[in-house]
Amino acid sequence: MRPRLSLPALPRALPLALVTLLATAGCHRAPGVRLAPHPLPRAQGVIPAPLSVRATPGDSFTVTDSTRIVIAADAPAEVERVARQLAAMLAPATSIGGVGRLAPGQAIPARSIALLMAPDTLGDEGYTLSADGSGVALRASAPHGLFNAVQTLRQLLPPSVEHRAAVRRSLAVPAVRIVDRPRYAWRGAMLDVARHFLPADDVKRYIDAMALHKLNRLHLHLSDDQGWRIEIASWSNLARTGGSTQVGGAAGGYYTQAQYADLVAYAAERFITVVPEIDMPGHTNAALASYPELNCNGVAPPLYTGIRVGFSALCASRDTVYRFIDDVVREITALTPGEYFHIGGDEVEKLSHDEYLRFVERVEGIVRGHGKRVIGWGEIAAARLDPGTVVQHWRPARGRASDSSHVHAARGGRVILSPGNRTYLDMKYDSATTLGLMWAGVFGVRFAYDWDPATAIPGVADQAILGVEAPLWSETLERRTDFEFMAFPRLVALAEVGWSMQGNRTWASFQRRLGDHAPRLAALGINFHRARDIPWRER
Repeated sequence: MRPRLSLPALPRALPLALVTLLATAGCHRAPGVRLAPHPLPRAQGVIPAPLSVRATPGDSFTVTDSTRIVIAADAPAEVERVARQLAAMLAPATSIGGVGRLAPGQAIPARSIALLMAPDTLGDEGYTLSADGSGVALRASAPHGLFNAVQTLRQLLPPSVEHRAAVRRSLAVPAVRIVDRPRYAWRGAMLDVARHFLPADDVKRYIDAMALHKLNRLHLHLSDDQGWRIEIASWSNLARTGGSTQVGGAAGGYYTQAQYADLVAYAAERFITVVPEIDMPGHTNAALASYPELNCNGVAPPLYTGIRVGFSALCASRDTVYRFIDDVVREITALTPGEYFHIGGDEVEKLSHDEYLRFVERVEGIVRGHGKRVIGWGEIAAARLDPGTVVQHWRPARGRASDSSHVHAARGGRVILSPGNRTYLDMKYDSATTLGLMWAGVFGVRFAYDWDPATAIPGVADQAILGVEAPLWSETLERRTDFEFMAFPRLVALAEVGWSMQGNRTWASFQRRLGDHAPRLAALGINFHRARDIPWRER
């Protein structure tokens, strides 16, 4: 398990939130009226808010056809890949060439963008960015940090850089020095592809949007009552039968193992780790309908296309069930290099408490036997868990403990925060929202943004928090544009909650920066919700 970052203090610089607050002083907005004020200087508009931003004297740097992208002679292959990603992004607007390696001892050429490895003072994901009239220098101790620096550089460039059409544009980078690192090591998003299947290309679009905002974990909810979404060679009916439908009864779908492996690789190229979830022992009707022997009565139930929960469970007393779980975990972990496997574990009403605890403890051992650590929803904390197991808190945070996450934290375990009333992206924005549910509450962008994970859950102190994750359940979401509409812009807000230091962000600052971010989201083709309390800029 990766500990939360604990790093030496950095020299003080003016926090971005304060810079933005000063820049927006005197800007007032009448109730119900959306204003699009003059945009902030781009260096003040980055999302998530960097640790420090300092405008520097001198000219901006303009990317031209003669600009070179360079890396050190001994830079690892991952650094070269990041540099080539940057070159591909800039190519439609310029005739910028490929990536060059500096000769040993060679100085950085003028008018270049350099991606350089540096001593570790900011952790694997931290970076510095310096720009002036002579060029841009990105420095980090690891390739992931350089990738994050590139995402910041993207936001220092005009939104038009996101267009993939070959149109000549002027690309100016302001003179600035940025020092940055994340607050939490885990900054995730979950996609429920079980209730409604989402094709692989649409998942890749979501990954791209996550990467821009420095999110680093994609949790895929691959099974539920309504569908099984990954090919398992040793239990082929899971995909063939269990994957055949979805909520509402339309044809479902599933990822072949090759498609899933491709998604994992695509995410890894963007420094996002895929975390697979097979929910159990409940939320299992698709599996039960595929194989009668997983049921205590030996009879397969019909496929289910509604949205009730709690009615299904694997037969916890059958050895066949544990052979099934072992096979499923074995095949999926072989395709998933990441550290964790998510076992679900929520909303189980068909087993006794003791049966449930024994099941969780036995499955935890199976997963550990395949070299992975377990993550599960908050209910699993009632079991005797390995200290390396992570509990994902999901109950709404209302100022009191609502599951056993605090018990796990008291035992030295780590917790991912996904309180339903702050992070569940399928909750309606307001009562007029046509998509989504309301069981955890109705909340807009500000409520998703304006909270501190360190004080959200009684008994779960900051040092026990591995990070923050935003789940998107899909009972009411039928297509990519539905997923995007419910996720954005709240996912952008939660990306900043997970990345930026609490004292370095304010709603007033984020509100302005998010409004200025609209042309970039539009250029990326993201179907985002234009919340009424954000001063959206059109171009």
